[in-house]
Amino acid sequence: MTAKSAAAAARATVYGYPRQGPNRELKKAIEGYWKGRVSAPELRSLAADLRAANWRRLADAGIDEVPAGDFSYYDHVLDTTVMVGAIPERHRAAVAADALDGYFAMARGTQEVAPLEMTKWFDTNYHYLVPELGPDTVFTADSTKQV
Repeated sequence: MTAKSAAAAARATVYGYPRQGPNRELKKAIEGYWKGRVSAPELRSLAADLRAANWRRLADAGIDEVPAGDFSYYDHVLDTTVMVGAIPERHRAAVAADALDGYFAMARGTQEVAPLEMTKWFDTNYHYLVPELGPDTVFTADSTKQV
């Protein structure tokens, strides 16, 4: 293998990139959305801008393959739960009525329904939402997040 072919074979990537923005813009926008100060289109637009800026930043840093699907508004395990359609019965109507509000209802609950349980990942300070899976769980693919 020549030095040139070795360099061509070596590719750089990362498995994910911080999604909050340099000044925690996503966190602030989500909290604004929850309080009614930020609209859903504004939140989605900010999220898209952050993703694009991250992809540009990674490409400019020499990363050959930028990650896709690593963004989350709240929780990656919740995202996967939604992606495979394992939405608890008590949240299905909310998700059907408004996917974003339903997503946050599963994460935070509402006056009417409890959120998914949150637990620690092993013995770390990382928390995630626990999917509610049982014999009656019906899985249906939802590629919206990936597409």
